[in-house]
Amino acid sequence: MKVRIGIAPGASSGEGLEEIVGRLDELGVDSLWLSEVVSSPGPDPIVGLAYAAARTRRLKLGTGVSVLPGRNPVLFAKQLATLARLAPGRILPAVGLGPAQPADRDAFPLPPPLPAGRHGGPGQRGAVLDEALILLRRLLTEPSVTFHGRYFVLDDVSIGALPAKPLDIWLGGAAPAALRRIGRLGDGWLASLVTPSDAAEGIATITAAADAAGRTIDPEHYGLSIAVALSGDILPPELATTVRRRRPDADPAALVPVGWDALRRRIEDYVAVGVSKFVVRPATSPPSWADFIDQFATELLPIET
Repeated sequence: MKVRIGIAPGASSGEGLEEIVGRLDELGVDSLWLSEVVSSPGPDPIVGLAYAAARTRRLKLGTGVSVLPGRNPVLFAKQLATLARLAPGRILPAVGLGPAQPADRDAFPLPPPLPAGRHGGPGQRGAVLDEALILLRRLLTEPSVTFHGRYFVLDDVSIGALPAKPLDIWLGGAAPAALRRIGRLGDGWLASLVTPSDAAEGIATITAAADAAGRTIDPEHYGLSIAVALSGDILPPELATTVRRRRPDADPAALVPVGWDALRRRIEDYVAVGVSKFVVRPATSPPSWADFIDQFATELLPIET
């Protein structure tokens, strides 16, 4: 497998994108991933990646992850197709079920038939995501799309010039329904806050769902977004609290390595179960992005294969 490791500045980083992009391209880092948290200081991922596309020539550019339910799939397809024309072969869209922060939920209202005034639960969001994924793929591969679904109705809609090569659409999530969705509708998995054993089980679930749907997921399309803590020798208490809230069944130390040595060992554990693409982000904003990126290149780029 080709092991590749990219960087995500994280939603809390609102400064330094110019510095980050230039240094990543200079050092030959594989990819840059921008998350979508509307209420954070971080840049909008589509705008930020357009800026990065214009500043670089080889850096791959990913959304990690963009919210799809509550977003207009036609406009999103147009944005992705435009990015793909600006940076051919470098755009890596990853989408997810819902906003990472509850404060962002109003930014992604679900379309009818959701009852007025309600945000909808995971089941409703899942149904919208399924339909939006089908529609998004068609819009990115067909010159004209007519689609009559439960949530979206289009008649002879085109987004103009299509990507020269179909874009692979990766999905986040780790719940059983999310894993089966990847097998049925996705091209790859960008996981987070999963242990190596979780990842192995997730890959098996995705593979089984893909087989049942008559599809194949590229074995190199399994990835992980992972935070590394570098502030001393212990996990920052506020980060440990956040991890426990999302994964009360797991030890935070098993999900967020402390230090580069621990991160390298953890990456080896994930590679052993079939994960080969990694998105590394600092657990807290570093004092110097230049120093963090230089350390990243020194510590991690040698283990790429």
